[in-house]
This record gives sequence, structure tokens and C-alpha cells, in this order.
Amino acid sequence: MARRKKGLDVHGWLVLDKPEDFTSTDAVSVVRRLFNANKAGHAGTLDPLASGILPIALGEATKTVPWLMEAEKRYSFTIRWGVSTDSQDREGKITAESDVRPTPDAVAEALKGFLGEIDQIPPQFSAVKVDGERAYDLARDGQHVELKARQVVLHEAALESTPDADHSVIEVRCGKGFYIRALVRDLAEKLGADGHVSRLRRTAVGQFNEATSVGLDELKDLVHKAAAFEALRPVETALADIPAVAVNGEDAFKLRQGRPIVLLPHVIEDLKQRFRPRTIAGVDASRAAVALFGGSAVALGDVRAGKFSPTRVFHLDQE
Repeated sequence: MARRKKGLDVHGWLVLDKPEDFTSTDAVSVVRRLFNANKAGHAGTLDPLASGILPIALGEATKTVPWLMEAEKRYSFTIRWGVSTDSQDREGKITAESDVRPTPDAVAEALKGFLGEIDQIPPQFSAVKVDGERAYDLARDGQHVELKARQVVLHEAALESTPDADHSVIEVRCGKGFYIRALVRDLAEKLGADGHVSRLRRTAVGQFNEATSVGLDELKDLVHKAAAFEALRPVETALADIPAVAVNGEDAFKLRQGRPIVLLPHVIEDLKQRFRPRTIAGVDASRAAVALFGGSAVALGDVRAGKFSPTRVFHLDQE
């Protein structure tokens, strides 16, 4: 006898404005429970001390999580000068103190040196695995481990304000795997100062931003009014930056069965103009596209040799 699924078949993205002092895992659990959904996941962990955009995938949207994981992100954060901590944030133990307070001009100038592709060593308190264990678990046990530098990208960085001599507010736009705490650590070192992250807010993940988000209290209110589904965004929203091809009912049927379809020459030429180099979860996705039927995602796939071959199939109207 087949095991019954727990929960409902709920599909779509919820752009949650996560509150501080709340883990990403806890946020997913609450959202899943509010929707009584049988499947849920998030697109990129947000530290408990941080607030802001945490995209949560429900049902078939979980198949698009790897694509959103690669998206650019925007952050606004505050540096508290004069004190360094072992975790590079306000929750850590103090490791050093100094009277150095960098001037606004010095901070703005130093930020320029971190723009572009850089090698960044993750913080000791990070989810990086070392011999099968998370670095933050080892750090909490008092172990110092040598973490390898990773190539990351910082597209933009600007000093937004200086509330007082002890604080600097900075906004950045960065690529996947970028650690704000590591930037603050390295920026402080470059300026000959001590500092840590006292406030962190993620303002955007790809096309998901504050304008499209909903807070937990607001979501609970929508659930109470039986209007929670109004907050969900379509599954294909996370695929907005990859080429799309409209298919007919017959081709949609084939794709859902995992069978490739033949594309017309002019469709292929149009897709080629929109392809760009990209890697998703370590796999070449430079010729990836999404097939749409009636505006809804049918399948993700690769376009090669005149055919669209599905790699991920969505079942949004087959329940």
C-alpha cells in the first residue's frame, strides 16, 4: 500500500521577510505548517541574527531551488567599530578591542579594493564542511581550522551612512557564497581596526525583494482570513532570467512524460541569442531553458541538436 503524503500539494514561492533571532530552518517549518504543505525548502540560509528576504519553495517550486541559489543577493549591514568577535557578529565572544575608528572616507575607499572577483576565506563560524563536519560546530568546540579561500564576487559596495563614529552602514550586491562577516573581518584588518557585524539585513535574492515579501505576522493574518495563497508566487518566478519557450498541449504532454520535443529552427535561433554561460549545482547549464504551457512551467531542459530534452518536469495541473 502506498504511503499517504502528509499535507497538501501546494506549489509556489513565498518571499518571506524573516525576523531576527529566527533560524531559516524554523522559518521553513512555520511556513510549511501554515500552508499545510507536504514539501518545502529555502533558497539560501539566512543567519539567525539577520532579517530580510528568505525565499521559501513549496511543492514543485523546490525543483527550482538550485537556480535561485545562484542568484545575486543584496544586503544592508552595520559595522560596529572597536570590537572584534570570534564569529564576526554581535553574538560572538570578544577577541580584540581598539580605539581606532575609521573615517567615512577611509571606509568608502577601502571598500573599492574588494570589488570584483576576490578570494575570500569563510568565517570560522560558517557552514563549510571540514572532514565531514560543519566549521561552526568545530568552532563552538573551541577548534580553529584552516579554511580554504574561495573565489566570490562583489558587484557593488557603498557606504550608505555613518550614524556615529562607532558605526558604518554599508550596502552591497554580491554573488553566491559571499560572506558579509568575512568582508567585515577583512575590511577591519585593511583599515587597521577592530569591528564586527552588529546588524544584517538581506534586501533581495534575485528578483525577490522587499516589495514582494511578506512577514510572518502578516502571513499568519492571511491564513486566518483564508487568503494565504494570495502571497504565493508562481513556480516559474525563480526561472525568470533563463530563456523560455512556449509549447502546445501535445508537446507539454510529451515533456511531462520525460520525452524530448523538436523545436522549430526560428525558436532555436531565438533561444541561442538568450543563452549565457552558467553553472547550476556544478553542472553546465549554458543551454538551459524552461518550457511553458499556458504561462505555467512544464519542464526545465537543455536545448541541443534541435531538441528540448527535459531534465526537470513539473506537475502543476496533474493533481
